Amino acid sequence: MMGLLGLFGRKPHERAGFDLYGAAVAAARQPRFFAELGVPDTLDGRFDLVSLHVALLIRRLRRDPDAAGPKLAQAVFDAMFADMDVNLREMGVGDLVVGKRVKRMWEAFHGRAAAYESAVDAGDVAALAEALARNIWRGDQPPAGAAAQLAAHALAVAGQLAPQPMTALKRGKAVFT
Repeated sequence: MMGLLGLFGRKPHERAGFDLYGAAVAAARQPRFFAELGVPDTLDGRFDLVSLHVALLIRRLRRDPDAAGPKLAQAVFDAMFADMDVNLREMGVGDLVVGKRVKRMWEAFHGRAAAYESAVDAGDVAALAEALARNIWRGDQPPAGAAAQLAAHALAVAGQLAPQPMTALKRGKAVFT
């Protein structure tokens, strides 16, 4: 009987994935992004900041030699999009539309994450600032220096996440600048 009940339990890294996602969301909600850098305080602006922080976290997890790294990265991704689904429903988006909206968000996240990862891997602040300006300010001119400041922040976060021990990450603990 216990074996059958185990089928209905949580996935191995689900709790840690939600906790890590929560840490990324908290990091993305720093008021200075909106007040000092002029990130639009809109659904899109908040999504883009969360996407940036989650992408940096997933990058860190996928690179860890521990076999749990990629599984934990997937758990963070799953937590993010479960949260997006819930938030859209709470905002009154109809059931028939939620799936399509989440799919568009998923595709947007993947494109952004790939651009950010490439620039972070190369240590290319200019390329990262360009990708952030394009995605976060969505065609509008960011305030002077804002994209470069956000790029520097992202590189600092990537550097801060890199040495964090997998034992802490497996417990859902991550520290963001």
